[in-house]
Amino acid sequence: MLAIIGALLVAAALALIWRARVSVPRELYVSELGAMGEPTAGVFRAALLLLVVGGVLVAWSMRDVRSRPPVLRRGTPALTLALACSAFFVSAQVPCTQSCPLPLGDTFTVQDLVHTFAAVVAFGAACWAMLQVAFAPGHRAVSGVTLVMASAVGVIAATGGMLSLAGWNAVLGSRLELVATTIGIGWLVVFGMVRAARLVMSPAMSAATIPDTA
Repeated sequence: MLAIIGALLVAAALALIWRARVSVPRELYVSELGAMGEPTAGVFRAALLLLVVGGVLVAWSMRDVRSRPPVLRRGTPALTLALACSAFFVSAQVPCTQSCPLPLGDTFTVQDLVHTFAAVVAFGAACWAMLQVAFAPGHRAVSGVTLVMASAVGVIAATGGMLSLAGWNAVLGSRLELVATTIGIGWLVVFGMVRAARLVMSPAMSAATIPDTA
């Protein structure tokens, strides 16, 4: 039940992010939707808080999941996802300043540094959690898709970030970031639903295997 609620909250967060994005006529990075002074700041902050709450609920539902490879077993997917949610919470509480300046000029502030660091940690932890799930036993139905989506989020987000740092083709960079955000949040919705279905079916399957001794 918690996994379903979490998935629905995350889906609502994604819908709010897209609602905020399409309401802005210019090209901008996702973080800029929550920048101080932006008309979309309130909606974006609400979306991040929904994402945090929903992500924590999904993380709680997967607390028994363990990854097979030794390097991925250093921490569980639930803890990694909780870390990502914590970082998203920080980025929601500490938005970047107007236009979200890059760490290259005088307009870059400590507030921007905190927001940027939290956002990077959140994306990185989310990708790591997806990789842990991709190599966890018992999730064959979603492991392949999870691996593809984790790779896509990492590559697309990194490319968008490098374009932003280079100050080149901001239009492409902003769209790549939106795509990476959509894929990552979309995976959380799908996995939350799959996890909920698995938890519901497990008791029924266990009951079916108990021999009738009457």
